[in-house]
Amino acid sequence: MHGIRLFVGLGNPGEKYVATRHNAGFWWIDLISQQTNSPLKLDAKMFGETSKMSGQADTWLLKPNTFMNASGKAVAAIANYYKIKPAEILVIHDELDLPVGTSKLKLGGGHGGHNGLRDIHAALGTPDYWRLRVGIGHPGDRNEVVNFVLKPPLKAEQTAIDESLYQSSKLLTLLLAGQFEQAMLTLHTKA
Repeated sequence: MHGIRLFVGLGNPGEKYVATRHNAGFWWIDLISQQTNSPLKLDAKMFGETSKMSGQADTWLLKPNTFMNASGKAVAAIANYYKIKPAEILVIHDELDLPVGTSKLKLGGGHGGHNGLRDIHAALGTPDYWRLRVGIGHPGDRNEVVNFVLKPPLKAEQTAIDESLYQSSKLLTLLLAGQFEQAMLTLHTKA
């Protein structure tokens, strides 16, 4: 079993989106970038900010700067260039269907209406990549979703999301080693 070679955080580039719920994937990548001392740099050829993960032979961090609904362009560019298989990719994204402060790890599945995932499915030609779903909660009304994901979380929500990002960042070693069962067990059974 191969471990993860590409960690992709989804979000929207630009100042006005930095603190919005839709950028939870970016926050995770920023955290890992700090923890592993792997500074991100803009790479126009890869359509995003990238970093080779410090201390890893060929593992990459990516924050696409294509806007959410064109995320697949950046993912495909880096995956094709470094010959990274879909099963070696982990996409970190905000998840409306999970309560704030929870995260879940899974392989494959649908896109659940998430435009970033929809575009990555299309670009990779398969849904069979790993996802780390970061719970941001749901506004309760389908018509409010766009407005909801493009707004910052409330203070208490932000604290819960930050804690869940921190907890899931502790799985890095397991993810790199391809120990997905153990990673899921650890993440999904925390108190």
